[in-house]
Amino acid sequence: MGRGPLLAAMTRATEIACYPDGPLIVRGPVRLVDATGTRIPTRRATIALCRCGHSRIKPFCDGTHRTTGFAPRDGNGR
Repeated sequence: MGRGPLLAAMTRATEIACYPDGPLIVRGPVRLVDATGTRIPTRRATIALCRCGHSRIKPFCDGTHRTTGFAPRDGNGR
Protein backbone atom coordinates (compact mmCIF):
# COMPACT_ATOMS: atom_id res chain seq x y z
CA MET A 1 0.00 0.00 0.00
CA GLY A 2 1.39 3.45 -0.95
CA ARG A 3 1.90 6.33 1.41
CA GLY A 4 -0.73 9.04 1.51
CA PRO A 5 0.15 12.57 0.33
CA LEU A 6 0.30 13.99 3.87
CA LEU A 7 2.66 11.25 5.08
CA ALA A 8 4.83 11.66 1.99
CA ALA A 9 5.01 15.41 2.59
CA MET A 10 5.99 14.89 6.22
CA THR A 11 9.05 12.82 5.23
CA ARG A 12 10.65 15.38 2.91
CA ALA A 13 12.64 18.50 3.75
CA THR A 14 10.73 21.67 4.51
CA GLU A 15 10.82 24.39 1.84
CA ILE A 16 9.72 28.00 2.29
CA ALA A 17 9.08 30.08 -0.83
CA CYS A 18 8.39 33.79 -0.85
CA TYR A 19 5.80 34.58 -3.49
CA PRO A 20 6.14 38.01 -5.14
CA ASP A 21 3.75 40.47 -3.46
CA GLY A 22 2.09 37.50 -1.74
CA PRO A 23 2.39 34.94 1.02
CA LEU A 24 5.12 32.67 2.25
CA ILE A 25 4.42 29.16 0.97
CA VAL A 26 5.61 26.45 3.36
CA ARG A 27 5.92 22.91 1.95
CA GLY A 28 6.83 20.01 4.19
CA PRO A 29 6.80 19.30 7.90
CA VAL A 30 6.51 22.32 10.15
CA ARG A 31 5.37 23.00 13.69
CA LEU A 32 3.58 26.35 13.73
CA VAL A 33 3.15 28.14 17.08
CA ASP A 34 1.76 31.52 18.15
CA ALA A 35 3.53 34.14 20.30
CA THR A 36 2.69 32.21 23.49
CA GLY A 37 3.99 28.91 22.14
CA THR A 38 0.54 27.42 21.57
CA ARG A 39 0.52 25.12 18.57
CA ILE A 40 -1.50 26.24 15.54
CA PRO A 41 -2.91 23.24 13.65
CA THR A 42 -1.94 23.20 9.98
CA ARG A 43 -4.06 20.29 8.61
CA ARG A 44 -2.27 20.44 5.24
CA ALA A 45 1.13 19.50 3.85
CA THR A 46 1.44 22.94 2.18
CA ILE A 47 0.39 26.16 3.89
CA ALA A 48 0.42 29.84 2.89
CA LEU A 49 1.36 32.34 5.60
CA CYS A 50 0.14 35.93 5.40
CA ARG A 51 2.71 38.71 4.91
CA CYS A 52 0.37 41.65 4.28
CA GLY A 53 -1.26 41.64 7.73
CA HIS A 54 -4.81 41.90 6.38
CA SER A 55 -5.86 38.23 6.24
CA ARG A 56 -9.03 37.31 8.08
CA ILE A 57 -7.58 33.88 8.90
CA LYS A 58 -4.15 34.87 10.27
CA PRO A 59 -1.55 33.53 10.33
CA PHE A 60 -2.73 31.93 7.09
CA CYS A 61 -3.18 33.80 3.81
CA ASP A 62 -6.70 34.31 2.48
CA GLY A 63 -5.70 36.23 -0.67
CA THR A 64 -6.51 39.68 0.73
CA HIS A 65 -3.06 40.93 -0.39
CA ARG A 66 -4.46 41.08 -3.93
CA THR A 67 -7.08 43.69 -2.97
CA THR A 68 -4.92 45.77 -0.60
CA GLY A 69 -2.08 46.53 -3.02
CA PHE A 70 0.44 44.80 -0.74
CA ALA A 71 4.06 45.27 -1.75
CA PRO A 72 7.00 44.35 0.48
CA ARG A 73 9.12 47.20 1.81
CA ASP A 74 12.16 46.12 -0.17
CA GLY A 75 10.26 46.77 -3.41
CA ASN A 76 11.44 43.49 -4.92
CA GLY A 77 8.27 41.53 -4.28
CA ARG A 78 10.10 39.33 -1.80
